[in-house]
Amino acid sequence: MRITKSICVAFSLLLIASSCGTSKMISTNVANIDKTPLKISPIKESDLKRWSHLDLTKDTIPGMSVDKAYAELLKSKKGVKVIVGVIDSGIDIDHEDLKSVIWTNPKEIAKNGIDDDKNGFIDDINGWNFLGNSLNENLEMTRILKKKDDGSENYKNAKIAYDKKKEEILSSKEQVDFIFKAHKTITDHLKKEKYTLAELKAITAVDATLLQSKQVMISIIGQTGPDFIDDINDFKEQVYDMLNYNLNLEFNGRKAVGDNPEDINNKNYGNNIVFGPDKEHALHGTHVAGIIAQVRNNKKGGDGVANNALIMAIRAVPNGDEYDKDIALAIRYAVDNGAKVINGSFGKSFSPNKEWVFDAIKYAASKDVLIVHAAGNDGLDIDLPENKNYPNDAEDIQSEIANNMITVGALNTTYGSGLVANFSNYGSFNVDVFAPGKEIYATVPNNKYKFLEGTSMASPNVAGVAALLRSYYPSLTAAQVKQILMDSGTALNVTVLLGENDEKRPFTNASKSGKMVNAYNALLMAEKMTKKK
Repeated sequence: MRITKSICVAFSLLLIASSCGTSKMISTNVANIDKTPLKISPIKESDLKRWSHLDLTKDTIPGMSVDKAYAELLKSKKGVKVIVGVIDSGIDIDHEDLKSVIWTNPKEIAKNGIDDDKNGFIDDINGWNFLGNSLNENLEMTRILKKKDDGSENYKNAKIAYDKKKEEILSSKEQVDFIFKAHKTITDHLKKEKYTLAELKAITAVDATLLQSKQVMISIIGQTGPDFIDDINDFKEQVYDMLNYNLNLEFNGRKAVGDNPEDINNKNYGNNIVFGPDKEHALHGTHVAGIIAQVRNNKKGGDGVANNALIMAIRAVPNGDEYDKDIALAIRYAVDNGAKVINGSFGKSFSPNKEWVFDAIKYAASKDVLIVHAAGNDGLDIDLPENKNYPNDAEDIQSEIANNMITVGALNTTYGSGLVANFSNYGSFNVDVFAPGKEIYATVPNNKYKFLEGTSMASPNVAGVAALLRSYYPSLTAAQVKQILMDSGTALNVTVLLGENDEKRPFTNASKSGKMVNAYNALLMAEKMTKKK
């Protein structure tokens, strides 16, 4: 799983710490390639918390026109409830802005220790936790290397990827340690853990180490703002988690689960505590759930996209790469228990048992369930064989295994050459659409709210629109909903910069549809389609 706690912040920190020996990235000047009919200033602070709901034409912000859809199309309509399965790191089902929209299993009696509905899961009142008490995990490439070298291409590729990632993380560790050494120098001098930019600038000592630390931290605050301590702590946690767990060949995170992850028929594992052993570690899933369904217009935090969604919590994504077995069983659980939309904000580069997931995707298709999936945050063209991102619905660019899965890339907050977030994967076949994924404000555990970014945030924005379509036009099939989301989107006449290497490409060629999802247009198209039936 690629949890985007603060990708841009982390990347900025890497550049700031260039005095440690790294090179600075040279970026293309976007002014040189912007040839668009619509020039837009940076987003206003007042719009940032709900920018993904705004409208490009009316608000000059590349949102999904959700507010416009509610105001003009849904005002006098009533929809049906739609269950949305959120397969993720866990969800804080007690959150003030989510507890009223959490799915409850009507066939199960709480806390009686009996599988009342005989679905194989005891007391699964709000969903299921396939990870039990496990929190941290290896990356899939690490798990492959822990097995015997069988001489396969898969093992060789995993070794290459592992060595590259290890080198990158060790370099990042040097930078993290450099930053925190400077930070400690400042806190020791000021005799306080938190300090402001003004307090930094007021330091006048002649000690060379102190002055260097002052300049480092001034640069960091300039990049990250007054919450810089939270941001550098997030960055440090990501780096050290990668070393201690994700890339650690000696670490076994699955031991706490107690199953055999190589046996798809070994299904009796996990528990019903859907936020996991620590609510704070359910941050990612809680945020995803909020994007879809946090209560609208209650003056708490942000607004969800779908007003009739019920969130089914399915914990299957650890701090590390998810297991194919867990994802396959999680999809089947959601399907068998009534979900009409499934959101999957996770992904990885290797998938040893991908056929289990393929079978689950096809099973969902047979039961008319739409799967919305994040394209990934590596800034790569995932049409290329060397850049595969799993799970997917096509092993090559010739054909798809099913018609019920839509893959979503992430948009930035402003129109123009920088429209596509630089971390977002792209591809004219393997990415279907784009949606807002930068600086998205939503719920996090313990009644808090936060901005997060990633294709992990773009995917639930689309899942929310899908839930709207299935709520107000329940006769539509999953395949029709996918087609509407792709066909009704907004096509933009702009050349965009893609990935961290700033590849220039027309936005219309960055995905299969060439469009950004638009809820207003989607509902109009759904109305026309259902009238033809």
